[in-house]
Amino acid sequence: MITDRRSMLTGLAVAVASPLALATLSSRAFAAIPMISPMDLKAPLDFYGSVLPRAELSLATSQIAVGMATQKNTMEFAGFELGEAITVNMVLKDLGAMAPKMDGDTMMVVETMKTAEKGRAFDEAYIALQLKNHEELRDLADAFLHNTAGGTDPDVKQGRHLASLMLAVFKEHVAICKRITGELKA
Repeated sequence: MITDRRSMLTGLAVAVASPLALATLSSRAFAAIPMISPMDLKAPLDFYGSVLPRAELSLATSQIAVGMATQKNTMEFAGFELGEAITVNMVLKDLGAMAPKMDGDTMMVVETMKTAEKGRAFDEAYIALQLKNHEELRDLADAFLHNTAGGTDPDVKQGRHLASLMLAVFKEHVAICKRITGELKA
């Protein structure tokens, strides 16, 4: 337990000093989010449950980014993303989705972002995290739509309608994040 705590604190200190370390932590956080194989995503609650942890991560990081982002388009995206994440979380929970508690790696990403310095490195790390998150969300929605094509069950149809809306937004956010990434690197 003490070793784990020391590892987390060391990782946190390194992450604050290095955007690359934040990206590494982000990768570990994504790997820790439980996900049903996209090929097996056929039940609406499984789809919602796969989306919800990513929506919660987006909510937590966007709340931070609203106050920390410095580049104009990153600030704008953070505000829109925060609104989207609040709505998606609310809708999915109302539909019965449950997300596991954030694991240590995911919580460390959030805490690292809270203590990071404002500036280009923060903006780049936030947008990189959102890009990866939205690519995974896009793939989940696409897989659910593919796997449930022709479904006539009312719950499946409702899930397909929601997934269709989500897919459009997730694709748009992937494109926006890629554009902002280019702006930040220019």
